[in-house]
This record gives sequence, structure tokens and C-alpha cells, in this order.
Amino acid sequence: MQPIRAARCFQVDIPDVTIGVFASCTGLQVEYEVLEYAEGGENGFVHKLRGATHYANLVLSRGVTSETGLLDWLFNFQDLGKRPTVTISLVDELSQVVRAWGFSCAFPVRWTGPTLAEETAEVATETLEIGHTGLVRT
Repeated sequence: MQPIRAARCFQVDIPDVTIGVFASCTGLQVEYEVLEYAEGGENGFVHKLRGATHYANLVLSRGVTSETGLLDWLFNFQDLGKRPTVTISLVDELSQVVRAWGFSCAFPVRWTGPTLAEETAEVATETLEIGHTGLVRT
């Protein structure tokens, strides 16, 4: 049995480009609608069938860095017909991949830059939201 490695961050890649490394990621989920079908004459149960698949947008955030991959992708992304598969990798303290997920036809939906206030000592953060059409094998 392999020892458990501590996960440290999420690395986001599109083909040939690393978008960046992020401290947090939400939206790693798949949800199916549940359709109920009551069969005539059968009162003991209701059939439950899997319906449409829904994917949440991915939301990644990190402290502001000098890396340009994120904003380069945001500004250069124009053609919706050329949406790449984005790979999000959970990496450990040695930068080795613990687990990776692929999301097809991905595109940047929203970028939020830092909000700074003189009276607070908070870290300047940025957030990237990514839309996609579904989870795929990496």
C-alpha cells in the first residue's frame, strides 16, 4: 500500500500551456437528474431512472502571482469552436500528481481580480471560473 501524500494545490493545464497553480478549487462534481416512474399496479415502489447530466462550473482561486498563463488564456480566448480540454491536477508538496481530472470544451467564464483595502492585511487573490461540457478521462 502506498503512503498517502499530502495534497498541496491544483495545477490547471490546457494543451501545451499551464494556466497556473491554485490554492482552492470548487465544482469538481457531476450530478444526474433522477426521474421517477410510477408503474401502474405496483404500489410497493417507484422506479428511479437516471436523467440528464449536469456539471458545475469550476471555480479556482489563488494569491495573485506574476504568472501570465491565466490572463493570456482569458484574453486570447475568442473562438468558441476551439475550446480545449482543461486538466486539473491535484499535486503534492513534491509537485507530483496525486489525481487529475479532464473537462472537455472548457472556456473561461469569469475572472475576478484582487480587492485590496488599506486597513486589512489580507492576501491579494484572484479567481478564475471555467465552464465546460463534461468530465472526461485524462
